[in-house]
Amino acid sequence: MNQQYDVVVIGGGNAALCAAISATRDGASVLVLEGAPKFYRGGNTRHTRNMRCAHDRATKILTGPYSEEEFFNDLMLVTERQTDEELARFMIHESKEILDWIVEQGIRWQPSLGGTLSLGRTNSFFLGGGRAMLNALYRTAERLGIEVVYDAEVVELDIVDGAFKSAMVSHRCGRFEVRATSLVAAAGGFEANIDWLKESWGDVANNFLIRGTPYNRGSVLRMLLDKGVKEIGDPKQCHAVAIDARAPKFDGGIITRLDCVVFGIVVNKEAQRFYDEGEDVWPKRYAIWGRLVAAQPDQIAFIIFDEPSLKMFMPSLFPPIKADTIPELAEKLGLDPTALIATVNGFNKAVKPGAFDHTILDDCSTEGLSPPKSHWARPIAEAPFYAYPVRPGITFTYLGTRVNRDARMIMADGSLAKNMFAAGEIMAGNVLGKGYAAGIGMTIGSVFGRIAGREAARNARN
Repeated sequence: MNQQYDVVVIGGGNAALCAAISATRDGASVLVLEGAPKFYRGGNTRHTRNMRCAHDRATKILTGPYSEEEFFNDLMLVTERQTDEELARFMIHESKEILDWIVEQGIRWQPSLGGTLSLGRTNSFFLGGGRAMLNALYRTAERLGIEVVYDAEVVELDIVDGAFKSAMVSHRCGRFEVRATSLVAAAGGFEANIDWLKESWGDVANNFLIRGTPYNRGSVLRMLLDKGVKEIGDPKQCHAVAIDARAPKFDGGIITRLDCVVFGIVVNKEAQRFYDEGEDVWPKRYAIWGRLVAAQPDQIAFIIFDEPSLKMFMPSLFPPIKADTIPELAEKLGLDPTALIATVNGFNKAVKPGAFDHTILDDCSTEGLSPPKSHWARPIAEAPFYAYPVRPGITFTYLGTRVNRDARMIMADGSLAKNMFAAGEIMAGNVLGKGYAAGIGMTIGSVFGRIAGREAARNARN
C-alpha cells in the first residue's frame, strides 16, 4: 500500500469494476478498495439481473429496438421529469455502446425472463444473474492486474481545495494510507444506515427492510459532502419496492421481491385498498410500491389474490399464506374479517369483463371504484385464497454527489473537482430524482463507471 497509484477506486460493485477496468485499459495503475469481505463483495450488484440500454434493432437476446427517445420518455415518466435532462440524454446515448463493451469485459447475456417483467425488448439479462456478472468483471480485473483489497473500509479522505490527496483505510491488518493521483468514488448510497434514513423519514424507517448490502452505510458519501462536494438529490427519495415482510433486515435481494401486485389487490392493516394495482406495466411501476407501503399504518400491507393467479409470477423465497375462505385468510393475517370481506366484495362487484392479458395494458378494469384498478382486474373469487405480507424494501438512495458528463465531481462552489470522479449509486441522483424503471441502476453504474475510469486515467496521465 506504500506505492502511489494512478487511480484508487472506492467500492467493489459494477460501477467500481467498470471504472477500474476502464482506467486500466487506458494505461493507469489501479487499486480497488472494497469495504466488504470477499464473499460479500460487489454491493447491490450481487442482487441484480438485468440492464436497460438503448439499441437500434433486435438481437439474439432482445426482441426489438429500444430507441434513445423511448428510453428518455420512459425515464421522464417514472421520474416525473425530476432529472438532469442533459445528463440523462447523454447517459442514454452512451448506453448503446455498453451492450457490446460490457460483453468485452466477460459478461454474457441470456434471453429475458417471462412473467410480469415484460422486459424482452428493453432490458438485457445477465446469464447467471448479478453474481455471475460480478464474478466475470472480477476475473477480467484480475487478468488485467488490478489490485483489490477486501475488508478495506475508508475512514478518512484527505481532500484540499477540490483535490484528492489520500485515503485512510481501516483493515483487519491495521490502518494504512493510500495515495493516488485520481479518485473514483463508487461506494453506493446510505440505505443501510438506518439512523441516516431516520433523519428524513423519522421513526417509520425502523420498519424498512434493506434489500441490498448492509455495507452501504454512506460513509464515503458523507465524507465527500463534508469536504465540499456539491450534493444532488432528495435524501428521502430512493429505489424502494414492496418486498416480503418476512425477509431479513438486510441483504434479502431479488428473491424477496414480489411481482404479484398486478394479479390481485393490496390492502393495509385496516383491510383497505390505497392505490391502483394496475396503473401501468410492472417494470415502470413496481418501484413505487415501497413508498406507498411506507405511507401506510405501521408500514405493512398485504397482497391478496386467488388460485388462478398463483403460478403467473415469480414467487418469493417464502410461501404465500393460504386459506380456503377470505375470513380465514383475514384471521391468519391479523386483519378484521368483516373489513376484508367488504373490500374484496366491493372490488369484485366493480370488475368489468374484459380480455385478460398481463403482457399488455389490457381492458380488464374496475368501474366506480376508488382507487380504481386500471388493468388486469379480475374477481378474487376462486379458492383457495393467498396473501403475501409486504414492507418497504429499500434498494438504494438517491442523495449523492453532483457530477458532469465526464463523471467529474462538482464542488459546492460550482467549480470542478481537480481529480475526483464518481459512478453508480453514489451519483445516481443526477439521473434519478425520484421513481425508477427496471435496470436503470445498472445502466448508471456501467455508463458512468466506464467514463469515470477513463477520465480518471487521463487526469492521472496529464
